[in-house]
Amino acid sequence: MPTLRKLPILMALASLNIALPAHAQEEEDFSLDELVVTGTRSGTPILDLAGNTGRISEEEIDLVRPDHITEIVNRVSGVNIQRGNGQEHLTSIRSPVLTGGAGAGSFLFLEDGIPLRAAGFANVNGLFEVNYEQAGGIEIVRGPGSALYGSNAVHGLINVLSRAPSLDLEREIDLSIGPHDLYQMKGTVSDTIGQHGYRLSVNGTTDGGYVSDSGYDQQKVSFRHDYYGDIDSFKTLFSHTNLNQETAGYITGFKAYEDESRSRTNPNPEAYRDAKATRLSTEWERQLTDTSTFRLTPYLRHTEMEFLMHFLPGQPVENNKHSSVGLLAAYTKDLDGGHKVIFGTDFEYTEGELSEVQFNPNPFGSNNFLPGVHYDYEVDATVLAPYIHSEWQVLDKTRVTAGVRYEYTKYDYTNNANSRTYGDRYLRPDSGKDTFSNLSPKLGLVQELSDDTAAFINYARGNRAPQTTDLYRAQIGPSRTGEADSESIDSIEIGVRKVGEGLQYEIAAYHMKKDDYFFTDTNNENVPNGKTNHTGLELGVFYPFNELFDIGVNATFAKHEYDFNKPGNEVNIEKGDYLVTAPKRMGNIRLGWNVTPDTRAELEWVHMSEYYITDGNDKKYDGHDVFNLRASHDVTNNLTLYGKVHNLFNTEYAERADFGGGGGGDYRYFVGEKRYLHVGASYSF
Repeated sequence: MPTLRKLPILMALASLNIALPAHAQEEEDFSLDELVVTGTRSGTPILDLAGNTGRISEEEIDLVRPDHITEIVNRVSGVNIQRGNGQEHLTSIRSPVLTGGAGAGSFLFLEDGIPLRAAGFANVNGLFEVNYEQAGGIEIVRGPGSALYGSNAVHGLINVLSRAPSLDLEREIDLSIGPHDLYQMKGTVSDTIGQHGYRLSVNGTTDGGYVSDSGYDQQKVSFRHDYYGDIDSFKTLFSHTNLNQETAGYITGFKAYEDESRSRTNPNPEAYRDAKATRLSTEWERQLTDTSTFRLTPYLRHTEMEFLMHFLPGQPVENNKHSSVGLLAAYTKDLDGGHKVIFGTDFEYTEGELSEVQFNPNPFGSNNFLPGVHYDYEVDATVLAPYIHSEWQVLDKTRVTAGVRYEYTKYDYTNNANSRTYGDRYLRPDSGKDTFSNLSPKLGLVQELSDDTAAFINYARGNRAPQTTDLYRAQIGPSRTGEADSESIDSIEIGVRKVGEGLQYEIAAYHMKKDDYFFTDTNNENVPNGKTNHTGLELGVFYPFNELFDIGVNATFAKHEYDFNKPGNEVNIEKGDYLVTAPKRMGNIRLGWNVTPDTRAELEWVHMSEYYITDGNDKKYDGHDVFNLRASHDVTNNLTLYGKVHNLFNTEYAERADFGGGGGGDYRYFVGEKRYLHVGASYSF
């Protein structure tokens, strides 16, 4: 492993397509797989990290060739993203699967370190807005992010890394076909000419839908340009996504997923989701001296979405959009003795708007779900966040990391509706301003045990300002709109990791306490000040038995509990109850077989234990075990054939289970797909 000082030089030489002499290659042998970028926003040996980072390589993405984000990120311990219909999903990282504002605001989704959405305008389905299918890697931090990342990095963050330009001319086209009229096309062209490298990647998918009256069309494009100079380097990234989806709703009724006649039906054939997302950024890095650099990253963002809220009784239509301009600035200084310090400031300004209109008649009578305009508002948001991140080599094999981030958030809210209340459910606050200030410290220690093994202990606090929907669109209920406060979580974790040849592993244990948890309970009532505890053990292991066979094991054991009491009309919350959709055990075990030097096969076992679907822990989903088989064969240097069999044993299961609250509540499921075959071919020229 080269020193951090030598690494940028080696990477620049590689990018310039300059061959190193044979003896230099031997002396500077290193593996980029041992580097992660999310922790410090630059390449860092994973053994130096005080905390965990799950890594998914470019090669793993190319083997899995995911149709949905769940197929690739759920291979990491502690991660449980549940698939909805089409490209929809709900996320869990060291947490239960969260919904609503909590589901949107508790996880930070990034592309090359830049948030996919503004902090107060997050999307629970946010990962369909990034080109993970053609990414250069995915890194996942479980638990609060470091001082370099602010709002929404409460339970964790997912950073999708763009694929770097190739050293030589690369052109590739990939075509595949699957069940229910599923067709995919991916293409990329890349090269490095002198000091300039570029990559253009496009993909398109059309899917007829697993259930009736469903399916989607989606297109993604990303263009990256890199410039490598002696002093200055630039990385420019443009990304765009378009989704047009016919959405299938929940199947209702106890274990409805076991009923073949019902599991393929769509109770909401009129539901849809149309979304667009566009981002443009340029990262400029200047080498000031041999020991200091300055990085400046301006970016632009625009998103817009329209969808039918089929999961609510009134099924209103929501329109939302926001546009942002932002700037990330950081100064890095390497000090004598192996120390390092980073001073930075993040700034973002956003203009957003949202409307919710119900066209259906009131399903329950009275003033519960009235037709008409429920909400119509605009929000201008400003976020300013200075931070310090430092690393100290206190002893030969002992490294301390310390940092702190201060984040100031201001919402300037304008109500465009004509009255403060609408019926018995909807409350529209008066126009006004809300401000939030949060401080996020971090302290960690890494102890090197050997050249390839290190132990770590890490404390971090995560904070997030409320989502704008938590403040300005919420039911009247016992907790009134505008009572949401900043959510905070304190996390302590301890672990050990081993990298390099042969056996590789990471074991981490954690405990987290969360305050001011804002969520909607089983009674459909907002709770603005909940408290929860989260305790777990995560295990990740990779072991090559020999040149033919290897095994990868990712297992999670967790306990997510309420830490307060709340009486309810139908369901009470008692301290010690499990949170809904919080399985105690999860597992992803993969047996790999290198059949020939040109052929790779993988058998995957996905285990999900039972979990409760009501706050009172009186109803549950029994869990499931699903097996998948993948294979890839290089016919020639230019042609690769691949295929996968999903749900090998045709198990009846639910991708997601929950329970609709209130007097008309029922079991609800997104049904897991039966056995299917997906095949394709990739040709480079």
